[in-house]
Amino acid sequence: MGFTLSIGEKAPDFQLPATDGKTYSLDDFSHAKGLVVFFTCNHCPFVVKSDEYTRATVEKFQPEGVAFVGINSNSANTYEEDSFENMVKRMDEHNFPWVYLHDESQDVARAYGALRTPHFFLFNEDRELIYTGRALNNPGEPTESTANDLENALSEFVSGEPISKPLTNPLGCNVKWDGKDPHWMPPEAEDLVKG
Repeated sequence: MGFTLSIGEKAPDFQLPATDGKTYSLDDFSHAKGLVVFFTCNHCPFVVKSDEYTRATVEKFQPEGVAFVGINSNSANTYEEDSFENMVKRMDEHNFPWVYLHDESQDVARAYGALRTPHFFLFNEDRELIYTGRALNNPGEPTESTANDLENALSEFVSGEPISKPLTNPLGCNVKWDGKDPHWMPPEAEDLVKG
C-alpha cells in the first residue's frame, strides 16, 4: 500500500474533537449515503481562496445525503494560525457547513495519507474510497478553474454512476508535519496520478 489510501480501501476510523465542542468518530456519520473527509486548515492560501467553493459543494450535496468532515492536521508549532483556538474562531467567523475536527497527533492524516491542504476523500455507503484528490483544478486562483473534480465525482456517485476519474492530484500546501520543515513530505508520499 502507498502512503495515501487506495481506491476501494475502507475509511479509517477516528476520534477527534470538533470546533463545536463535541468529539466525532466515523460512526457519527453512519446515516450518510456518502462521506467526504477532507484535510484542510486555517492558513493555507489554497484553502482560504477555495473555501467558498467548498461551501457551495457542501450545500449542493448535503441534501443528497452526503456528509462532509473537514480535518485540520497541521502542526500549530509550524503555523500558530492552525491552532485549535484559531479553528474555533474561523468557524465562528465563517459558519462553514461542515464539521471541523482537530487531528493534533496527526495520526488521522497518516492513516488517510493526506498529502496537501485541501485533499478530499469521497467514500460510498460502505465507506469504501471511490474518489480522492482535489476539488477545483486551480484552487489557488479559483475563478480560473476549469473543472471541479470533486463535484464531478459526487454527481456521478449520487446518480449511481461509476466514478469516471477516481484519482486526481490534490493541489495546495503540504500538510505541516510537527517538527519538520514546512515543505517536508513523508518520503513514501507521492503523486496519486503519475506524469
